[in-house]
Amino acid sequence: MPHGLPRKIKIAFVVQALAASLVMAFGIACAEFGVRHVLLRDRLADEAASAWTQVNASRGASLPHNSRMATYFVPAGASAASVPDDLRNLPPGVRVPFWGARATVVDRRPQGTIYLSFDPSFSDAAVFWTGGLSLLLALLVTYVSAWLTYRTSKRMVAPVTWLAGVVARWDPLSPNTGPLSPHNLPVDAGLEVRRLAHALRGMAARVSDFIDRERRFTRDASHELRTPLTVIRVASDLMAADSALPERSQRAVARIQRAGHDMQSVIDAFFILARDTEVEAERERFDVHEVVDDEVELARRQVGDKPVELRVIDEGGGAVDAPRRVLSLMVGNLLSNAVRFTEAGRVDVVLRPDRIEVRDTGIGMSEDTLAKAFDPFFRHDRDGGGEGMGIGLSIVRRLGERFRWPVELESTPGRGTVATIHFQR
Repeated sequence: MPHGLPRKIKIAFVVQALAASLVMAFGIACAEFGVRHVLLRDRLADEAASAWTQVNASRGASLPHNSRMATYFVPAGASAASVPDDLRNLPPGVRVPFWGARATVVDRRPQGTIYLSFDPSFSDAAVFWTGGLSLLLALLVTYVSAWLTYRTSKRMVAPVTWLAGVVARWDPLSPNTGPLSPHNLPVDAGLEVRRLAHALRGMAARVSDFIDRERRFTRDASHELRTPLTVIRVASDLMAADSALPERSQRAVARIQRAGHDMQSVIDAFFILARDTEVEAERERFDVHEVVDDEVELARRQVGDKPVELRVIDEGGGAVDAPRRVLSLMVGNLLSNAVRFTEAGRVDVVLRPDRIEVRDTGIGMSEDTLAKAFDPFFRHDRDGGGEGMGIGLSIVRRLGERFRWPVELESTPGRGTVATIHFQR
């Protein structure tokens, strides 16, 4: 689930603070160890030089020897038995351990060898606390700065968040632009937010006008087309009743009748969709079998001579309280598509308590075609011909969305398609 802008800013500041903390901790630790190493080497070199000065001044001079530092001088050719084993066996050189062990110096010259062992715990503690306090202060400054910057950024984006919330609550068909009026904007809304609010008000007004014009045009056009379509359908019915009509003419009249029926369905659907959402469609209690049986009889005419069997399978279908004409249009369009793309086999209408399924054994659809099936004017014809305008499934989906009857399609190329109307009870 995508996060909002304030949360993204918060996450960005947290990540930035953690990254800065890690970099500072690593940098200060490296600096501590580097400074410790340099200081101990210099200290050991100075102590060794001081010991040689004392030895050169007097062979019997007393060299430093205490709990922190032990210094031994072994003249050339003499036994080093007085020197501890762990120090006596070391080769010449200066050795500074990583942490916790004693630092050592073995300095061999012609007159003898000086062995020096130094306990760095005191200097280690000083370096540790100095670095730790420095790190703590740096982290505190970083966190306080990040928090203050986050609070400032949050206040700056608060008007944008408020604006997004207002737009999210809009009704797409009738957006309420009142909260976006200049006097209703947040006090801290900047110039950009005010410009955006002004642009959104203008866009909402244009969208409302467009929807209103489209609705009026669709309603008026549907109304005006009813009269000539009625004339065509009545005339074609009279011609079909003429027994003396040649067979070729009868086929042409049958096509006119089918086209008239399809056009009537499209006009009825447009007329229903053109109504305001506040105007509830007329509902009635009816048995879904009645609607399905009527549409199946109409689909049988479309089958013609094709070896296609039409069946109604009852698995619990019953009565619904809904607009009868809407269900008739949806089932009719789905049956029309099923018959059109099934050259042989069967088309089944399965009635269940919560849905109606229209199953066919036709050519099916690929995933790409299935993704576009509900697009207006998209046609899935094998040869690019055939009847239909490619708006049947688009109308079915819009009717389903309007009356909360979601429609789903499942299809396999070469095996057929299943269209399902779900009832929200």
